[in-house]
Amino acid sequence: MAVVLRFVNIEGLIRERFLDLVHVSDTCALTLKNNIIDVLVDNGLNVQDIRGQWYDGASNMRGEWNGLKALILQECPYAYYIHCLAHQLQLALVAASREVNEVHNFFQHANFVVNTVSASPKRNDELLENQAAEIAREIELGELDTGRGANQIGSLQRAGDTRWSSQYKSIKSLLKMFAATVSVLRSVATDRSATRNSRGDAAGALKILKTFDFVFILHLMERIMKITDILCVKLQNKSLDIANALDCVSNTKSLLAELREDGWESLFEDVKSFCVKHEIDISDMDQRYVDVTKSRNKHDNTTVIHHYKVDVFNVAIDQQVIELNDRFSSQVTELLDLCLSLDPRHDAFDKSKICTLVEKLYPAVFSSQERDRLECELPHFQLDTFNHPQIKICKSLADMTKGIIKTGKSSDYPMVERLLRLVITLPVSTATAERAFSAMKLVKTRLRSKLGDDFLHHCTIVYIEKEIAAKFSSEDIIEIFDTGARKSSFKLIDM
Repeated sequence: MAVVLRFVNIEGLIRERFLDLVHVSDTCALTLKNNIIDVLVDNGLNVQDIRGQWYDGASNMRGEWNGLKALILQECPYAYYIHCLAHQLQLALVAASREVNEVHNFFQHANFVVNTVSASPKRNDELLENQAAEIAREIELGELDTGRGANQIGSLQRAGDTRWSSQYKSIKSLLKMFAATVSVLRSVATDRSATRNSRGDAAGALKILKTFDFVFILHLMERIMKITDILCVKLQNKSLDIANALDCVSNTKSLLAELREDGWESLFEDVKSFCVKHEIDISDMDQRYVDVTKSRNKHDNTTVIHHYKVDVFNVAIDQQVIELNDRFSSQVTELLDLCLSLDPRHDAFDKSKICTLVEKLYPAVFSSQERDRLECELPHFQLDTFNHPQIKICKSLADMTKGIIKTGKSSDYPMVERLLRLVITLPVSTATAERAFSAMKLVKTRLRSKLGDDFLHHCTIVYIEKEIAAKFSSEDIIEIFDTGARKSSFKLIDM
């Protein structure tokens, strides 16, 4: 179990620091809770000072009665739980993709194509050679621009299950290396030295790849995921606050709605030109569409173009928006209302509402006298936000917190600063904790498989918190290590 602390430092900057890597005997909520409290106590931290907790959506974490969040809330009633927004996004987009049969089948077919092409180093080398030849041909025809760092040769990316960004990278690589992929599959399918299974898989993947249906959804998902990928990346930012995260979600939904209204014509033209370039047959868009999942109906006059525009294009985008609304609307609580009400630049700024929510959510943090002081500070804070040259350019609550500290306004608005610190301390995603496990895989390799828990913990901290570790010189480490009674002294020798 990885334990990460999120806090606001003395300069008003949001920091997420890896604290510990704990070996737990089981994953029941009580065991996890006891281990977390032990880690905090060992590091001199008070459990009552917790103001937020965030995990993924596992039942042992978010259970209302016996989950980890409920047990922590029993210890500290102000440790408000936030479901990891990056995990929510992943659940939303995966659920949306499964609602449309054509899109669901596309992802299965795309994974099959990538796995078939990347099945051996020989095929991968052939793919790179074909890609290099294709790039040279397009440069010669003037279809590609040249320049430093342009037209680099890569490989097909495999899609992962836990990050939607990997799906986008996989689609982009397949779109970029489409011609080279076709060449490799055609070569394997006609290679008599290959096994029957290999030839059959290659022929099947080639047949899937060279269809209008596959190409259409490939371009459609590239357009959709280009929009959602920005949100996915932003939600993994350490310095992102909840109000800004919800703004990103709102922007994503607006862009998806814009794609639905104005994106059909350009998408369809791009698909047709792509099919012409790669010699793929284009379906007759005016003929009657036959749905194999339904019985024949003589009165059903649905055309092929109607199917692609209404049943695939519109529905795929609508499902994305619906899932985003369903998943993220559950986060719109009084806590998030406080975040939105606290930004003076928005019409939602409401002094009385802020004071009411503070009294309800943080009664132990603000005394009655401090709440009265907060009510007096808010009108002045609102005016300063619009008039002060360094504060009015701030784009988020996190920037605003940093701005009032940098300009010395924190002494004028101590209660506002305290409230801002509480709000931006609320977590957004578990990306930092997940990165700790990725780092652990790099530290504890096959050759270091016998690393003990303590040694692994120390090595992981040094690896993850590089900017802190860089501040310690070799001489300081030797001096600390050599303070005990030893027969011989350590000395750093220049090589």
